[in-house]
Amino acid sequence: MDDHSQASAEAQTETLFDAPPLAEQERMVEAVLFASTEPVTIRDLEARMPHGCTPATAIEHLRKRYEGRGVRVVRIGDAWALRTAPDLGFLMQKETVETRKLSRAAIETLAIIAYHQPVTRAEIEEVRGVSVSRGTIDQLLEMDWIRLGRRKMTPGRPVTFVVTPTFLDHFGLESARDLPGLKELRAAGLLENRPPPGSLPMGGNSDGDEVEDQAELFEDD
Repeated sequence: MDDHSQASAEAQTETLFDAPPLAEQERMVEAVLFASTEPVTIRDLEARMPHGCTPATAIEHLRKRYEGRGVRVVRIGDAWALRTAPDLGFLMQKETVETRKLSRAAIETLAIIAYHQPVTRAEIEEVRGVSVSRGTIDQLLEMDWIRLGRRKMTPGRPVTFVVTPTFLDHFGLESARDLPGLKELRAAGLLENRPPPGSLPMGGNSDGDEVEDQAELFEDD
């Protein structure tokens, strides 16, 4: 093989294994996010896209390109999804169908887990002041709003509960750290403006006021 033929073959081989242009990678990411019913992780994108692609870079460019539009690229935990812009959510209200109501016990349990995770069943009961039924935990697990976390390094090594990406997605949160604080809620007039309750080890109080305040966040959803 002469030098010209060898150079041509090497160029074809190099082209074959080159990653697509960044603009094409953005289109790939956009297509996957649009078609997926659940948030997609960077690892999932890497597994789907051609060798040499950098989905993390592509998704950041795509996110900027969608800024200010009716649909946004949002981060949910460690995954990404296409979602309606928050200020246009009212347009979807008539299409929302409420299929089930959470019981007061489930609402309080969910609020405690969201604000105190990772938390054990015994700690939930300590904050609420009453026992938590198996049915309440099972309902939240079936809805995929909570999941089992790591076991605590305490006697008996009890399991803990944490909220899931499904929960974060439902409330439009990137992480549980984005949950509003009680002071913010009272300042916005969303909660009764009263002195903060006394604290227990898990953040509750003898009257259960904080649990009730946190529970109000989830009653209408």
